[in-house]
Amino acid sequence: MQNFSQIIVHHEGPIAFITLNRPEKMNAFTVIMMHEICDAMDILDHDDNVRAIIFTGNGRAFCAGADLTPQDDGQIFASGSEVASLSDERVRDSGGKLTLRLFQSKKPLIAAINGAAVGIGATMTLAMDIRLASDNAKFGFVFARRGIVPEAASSWFLPRLVGMQQALTWCMTGRVFNADEAYKGRLVQDIYPADNLLDEAREIALEIADNCAPVSVAMTRAMLWRLSSQEHPMEAHKMDSRAIYRRSRSNDAKEGIASFLEKREANYPDKVSEDLPDFFPWWKEPNYE
Repeated sequence: MQNFSQIIVHHEGPIAFITLNRPEKMNAFTVIMMHEICDAMDILDHDDNVRAIIFTGNGRAFCAGADLTPQDDGQIFASGSEVASLSDERVRDSGGKLTLRLFQSKKPLIAAINGAAVGIGATMTLAMDIRLASDNAKFGFVFARRGIVPEAASSWFLPRLVGMQQALTWCMTGRVFNADEAYKGRLVQDIYPADNLLDEAREIALEIADNCAPVSVAMTRAMLWRLSSQEHPMEAHKMDSRAIYRRSRSNDAKEGIASFLEKREANYPDKVSEDLPDFFPWWKEPNYE
């Protein structure tokens, strides 16, 4: 694994950790951090030893939002320079580049939100699969209070997770709220004492890693994220049928049945890097226009 300047990546058995690492800035988000997370995801997605990825922050915050101070790598927001077309690559939101990369992950993503998660600190977690919060975590979709609008494709992710009314309330008021409200609003799955948060995230990650076929997990993640937004359940039925047909004839399925009958732990042989069904990916990612 390469060295990074604004994140830390380390492994604990089948779990990889990505820790946002600008504690002196409350892990404020930069273009460098975006590129480093995307690069780390490229590496981890191709590592068959990694079965789950946990995100957290170093210090007292998860991510306090975009770093609004001048950066050598360029601003998160437009500097005032004009572009000829709004389809220009330079117009693209860096938070959206990150969440779109996370959306493409072949590994389950767990957010262990250990403190403030505001702006991009909140929206980056929306493309993750499971969000856990410490009891001192705070959240805020504060864009309207900064004179901008929700970013990181959160207008797509957030209503799907919490419902339109809750998404509108949080985004239109732009207020910061605590972990209890995040839990009641279905933004996070559970709340834990700060000292226990990572242990709880590890337990969920190991539940996946120790018991489930990684190719099945990758397919399940892709199917639920993409098929739930189709207009008719027939689209899900088509993909279910093809996926069940292919996977039922896989070595994983043979091992899953044998381990069940023999009352032992399964040792799934198929690899995400090699053995995804021949129709994966079945979707076409739209271009930026």
